[in-house]
Amino acid sequence: MARNKYDVDEDLDSSYNFGQLKRLVHYVRPHAKAMTGITALMLVTAGLGMLYPYFLKLVMDTYIPQGNFPAIIKVALATLAISLFTAATLRTKIRVLSYIGQDIIHDIRKDIFCHVQELPFTFFDTRPHGKILVRIVNYVNRLSDVLSNGLVNTITDLCTLFFIIGFMLMLNVRLTLVVLCGLPVFAVYVFALKKRQRRAWRIQSNKASNLNAYISESINGIRVTQSFVREAENIKIFNNLSQAYRKTWMHAVRVAFLMGPFVQIISVVTLVAVFVLGIRWMQAGIYGVSVGILVAFAAYIGRFWQPITTLADFINNLLTALSYIERIFETIDEPVTVKDAPGAGELPPVTGTVEYKNVSFCYEEGSLALDNVSFTAHPGDSIAIVGPTGAGKSTLVNLLSRFYNPTAGAVLVDGHDIQGVTIRSLRTQMGVMMQDSFIFKGTVMDNIRYGNMDASDDDVIQAAKTVCAHDFIMQMKDGYQTQINERGTRLSAGQRQLISFARALLANPRILILDEATSSIDTETEILLQQGLHKLLKGRTSFIIAHRLSTIKNCDRIFYVDKGRIIESGAHYELMAKQGEYYKLYSSQFALL
Repeated sequence: MARNKYDVDEDLDSSYNFGQLKRLVHYVRPHAKAMTGITALMLVTAGLGMLYPYFLKLVMDTYIPQGNFPAIIKVALATLAISLFTAATLRTKIRVLSYIGQDIIHDIRKDIFCHVQELPFTFFDTRPHGKILVRIVNYVNRLSDVLSNGLVNTITDLCTLFFIIGFMLMLNVRLTLVVLCGLPVFAVYVFALKKRQRRAWRIQSNKASNLNAYISESINGIRVTQSFVREAENIKIFNNLSQAYRKTWMHAVRVAFLMGPFVQIISVVTLVAVFVLGIRWMQAGIYGVSVGILVAFAAYIGRFWQPITTLADFINNLLTALSYIERIFETIDEPVTVKDAPGAGELPPVTGTVEYKNVSFCYEEGSLALDNVSFTAHPGDSIAIVGPTGAGKSTLVNLLSRFYNPTAGAVLVDGHDIQGVTIRSLRTQMGVMMQDSFIFKGTVMDNIRYGNMDASDDDVIQAAKTVCAHDFIMQMKDGYQTQINERGTRLSAGQRQLISFARALLANPRILILDEATSSIDTETEILLQQGLHKLLKGRTSFIIAHRLSTIKNCDRIFYVDKGRIIESGAHYELMAKQGEYYKLYSSQFALL
């Protein structure tokens, strides 16, 4: 059985493209000054923190044998002051870097979201929406620590490591070399483990993406699920995806936790070696070893492996983040095939002349959805488009709105090729109502005004009255201020269509496109709606797609479309007289009544 799109892992195993890191500089650069200041502050803090073990050495080797309690008190006060300073700087670091990290994430997410807004329908036709959401939210979130805390912590930890080595060398060179002997062993282990860690987190990320995609699809299709009693099957699919996510998460965590115990082991081993050799050298009176030096080295060893571990984790996170960065920039780089041409001008106010010149279009290469279509609609013409399902009716009007670009030929409005004018100037002069009557979360008033934000309340109400939506709106609890859930779940299908219809009409368009505008409206409301439409369509060029032929009998022309071509064209009475395909379709509908 073919796999569903939500169950297909994204390719996160491609070779690393470190060039993508250069693109991140654009987002980090505005915060360079603040990050530099925090880095300098943390370096001062790290340097002061290295004094603790040295203070212990002074106290144990000098002040206690001398009985110099005032000096011990001074050291204690200095230690307390450094601790308070460290706490204050750490608080400042967390606050500043949190702001910086979220600002960077906001900028990246804004760029990808703005780009997605401009992508053509073909992009969304070929991808599960849940996986698009994962890139905008989850993948971007994964970059937060790498871009803010990661950079500062890496610089700080590197300097801290040098501070520690410097202090240890100052105390005793031979004991320092003993500690450093553990580094090659640690490096080999990290090299072997990091590859497993990267792969484990990549697989886990893929399973999370698959789960999110399926959850998004299930929520959107919940009515269909319950209508066909598919709950048990869907739960089974969800459990499989969730178990796959859980399994990969647990594996990734187990692999990640292998680092901590090894660091503790190697730290203890080096500490034991320092104590064993140090005590022997101290008993032999060689190499300048004392009790204070041994205690100081014990403290430095505990600090020595922490920055090394942090650096190893940062490298792992950076390499893993590169996979996410590639997917993010892949989306940002997705070509906007339907966009303003260079030098595109504003479309002046139109009268409504529409001309198709030898227009062809295909969604997939080799399969024509429209085949060499040509016609002219004059201002005020009402054009009905009928035909079997999948004939190309919606495609025909989608090209007029430039939701897609023609594969061949040209679409002209008032003599202007629509590919040579700005999309905004074109679409603002059109009113479009699609088959999917999408209702946004908000009030009824806001949903109708969506097509014309400058419209007054009276304009909104008048549009609703024209499409016969006013009466049912006023019967709602708060009338036009009634809150509607996302997708209009509290409304019937017919009510959603009427609100969408009012939204399209409120734009006062010169060209009106109605794609199955009355498919969910009852017969009685349809009769009332036709009265308002007759008045509204006067003087406007309109394209009406309808399966219910009773709604388009009075149109100036009717196109019968089949297999991407206009087979028949004419007024209702002309097509009926021909007794062709339209006649058969009309007769078959009314034979069922």
